[in-house]
Amino acid sequence: MAKHRVCPWWIGYFLASPIRRWFDDSAEAIVAYAREGMTILEPGPGMGYFTLELARRVGPSGRVIAPDIQPKMLSALRRRAERAGLGQRVDARLVQPDSMALADLDGQVDLTLACAVVHELEKPAEFFGEVARTLKPGGRMLIVEPKGHVDEAEFKAELDAAGRSGLRVVERPVFRRNLAALVVKG
Repeated sequence: MAKHRVCPWWIGYFLASPIRRWFDDSAEAIVAYAREGMTILEPGPGMGYFTLELARRVGPSGRVIAPDIQPKMLSALRRRAERAGLGQRVDARLVQPDSMALADLDGQVDLTLACAVVHELEKPAEFFGEVARTLKPGGRMLIVEPKGHVDEAEFKAELDAAGRSGLRVVERPVFRRNLAALVVKG
């Protein structure tokens, strides 16, 4: 069983670094799911490794909602977004471990990116329920988990929890060093 341990804030500096692309070449393929005008939910964005590129891709008419439980991660994310001229597109929110408190987004999200986050959660079923409520009908969620933290059996259990929330697997994209699934609401 996966350990539910949140990534320490100070590791966020490495995770947001351009050097990461040397070790993880999946970023471009992951953010390719974003389109102009979308509302994207990115739980656990850390310091924004994916967030800034997602914000670029959604353009001025879109937005990226980035809830995290760590104030230091969000502070760094906000600084990076402002420096990149993307601050107006990124809604960084401090949330509690037991709820993202996203009722204001019910039925409004086009895409959720859950990258290396589900294995850190105590209650993944509740997380998937929250995400499902935010998604529009036909809205999608890309779940990506690092193979070093999650094995196939654990990933299957995550997908089963997503399924119980009304999210059905439509694709299993291949990203090096990661397990991934694209699920759709409905």
